[in-house]
Amino acid sequence: MKPTTVIGFLGSTLDAAKFGPSRWNKWRPTVSICMQEDLRVDRFVLIHGSYHRRLAEFVMQDIRDVSPETEVVPHVMDFENAWDFEEVYGKLLDFAREFEFDPDAHDYLIHITTGTHVAQICLFLLTEARYLPGKLLQTQPNKGALQPIGTWASIDLDLSRYDSIASRFAEASAESTSFLKSGIETCNAAFNRMIEEIEQVAVRSRAPILLMGPTGAGKSQLARKVFELKKLRHQVEGPFVEVNCATLKGDSAMSALFGHKKGAFTGAVQDRPGLLKSADKGLLFLDEIGELGLDEQAMILRAIEEGRFLPVGADNEAKSEFQLIAGTNRNLMDEVAAGNFREDLFARLNLWTFALPGLAERREDIEPNLDYELERFAEREGTRVTFNKEARDRYLAFAESPSARWQGNFRDLAASVTRMATLCPTGRIDREAVDFETDRLARLWSGDKAEGSRLTDLLGTERVKAIDPFDRVQLEYVVQVCRRSASLSDAGRTLFAASREQRTSTNDSDRLRKYLAKFGLDWGAVIQ
Repeated sequence: MKPTTVIGFLGSTLDAAKFGPSRWNKWRPTVSICMQEDLRVDRFVLIHGSYHRRLAEFVMQDIRDVSPETEVVPHVMDFENAWDFEEVYGKLLDFAREFEFDPDAHDYLIHITTGTHVAQICLFLLTEARYLPGKLLQTQPNKGALQPIGTWASIDLDLSRYDSIASRFAEASAESTSFLKSGIETCNAAFNRMIEEIEQVAVRSRAPILLMGPTGAGKSQLARKVFELKKLRHQVEGPFVEVNCATLKGDSAMSALFGHKKGAFTGAVQDRPGLLKSADKGLLFLDEIGELGLDEQAMILRAIEEGRFLPVGADNEAKSEFQLIAGTNRNLMDEVAAGNFREDLFARLNLWTFALPGLAERREDIEPNLDYELERFAEREGTRVTFNKEARDRYLAFAESPSARWQGNFRDLAASVTRMATLCPTGRIDREAVDFETDRLARLWSGDKAEGSRLTDLLGTERVKAIDPFDRVQLEYVVQVCRRSASLSDAGRTLFAASREQRTSTNDSDRLRKYLAKFGLDWGAVIQ
């Protein structure tokens, strides 16, 4: 049997008794737990306030007398108002997060007979949410008997009586959702709904999860956050193992995933456990699962369903219990139809499928993610960098405009912020740095086309040949500025920034419109 740890509050009234032999005739719930013949308590974590320290010492000594094998661990927890739900829940949540639980090696009983009603309800909530990974324990006296032992039982509580704390529980759920989003206050309603659903699935199910979406949409980061959330709830004990299936090719794929025995093939000089075995009791993230061969897919399916697989060259099967999250940028239904992906594996993965949108589909979330990337840069490099207001507005105008393709999604955004922050030694990103970066992105997304090729798309080969090289270079630059500007006026102010200061009246929009018209172009044609 696994050792048992009891966690409970000291009962300032129920556990109190006058010193002397008569105290053993009184039922005291905390002491009675350790007197049960059918319950061995190896450790008792006794929560009490500073004011009740003497009573706690008295009760702990009595526990040691009746159960010498029980280790009693006092834990001081003071409340300004023991009837305040928010305070009690918050401090117990902190306790649960800091306590070193090991559910595989220990059993935990959460005693709810002592403490205020608020404390009892909060203990229930934390146990139900798996912050306290144990069973609820209730004790009671024997009616009409003058003996101190009483009875004990594991119970289920009816939460319907406690609707008054539903809002507090909702806050805890919102905290989990924010956790999956790395604390980013995203605005896209569809994305937020999807994250809420993923949070519910993550804490209530061990079934596989399939994350679909373009490269750079955040599948890997989301998978890791799901693991961290489950780890926080004590639902996984093993590690997070991430595999990019696109890097597993040929015979080495079987060995990497499922392991091999020494001598199984040339070069197998020692046993290799394999990545599935490494993920035992943890979470396995198979990114780009559509890249796996059909043989590997068949073995993955069996490992998911039965927790068993056969390493290369082995006679005996290996076992591994893990939760699977799969990621792909392919349409697996099309792959199944084409015979490239097993229909039975897809059916197993398709229970919980979530399609992550690309950054271009969540333009309203670019600004909060911009701040997040700046924070990440500060943590990584130890240097805090900010935008001046004009530069920030200019970058966002470009980033949120239809011309910003964000082909690499969040990887493009992260790289963009890193470049700007690195090239601004003063710690302030200015308009010049933004213009340099947006030009770079525009070239990147256009496939870094040779000079004049963008004009060919707009005007055709023959019309471009008819333009002098000098005018061609100038027009190419004008087109670049137009495509990264929020409006015709904004582009005009950029292009005529020097000359407009020398004019008594300015109409930059009209000047730019006339310039484009010389080449048979207008604003709509240029930015499409």
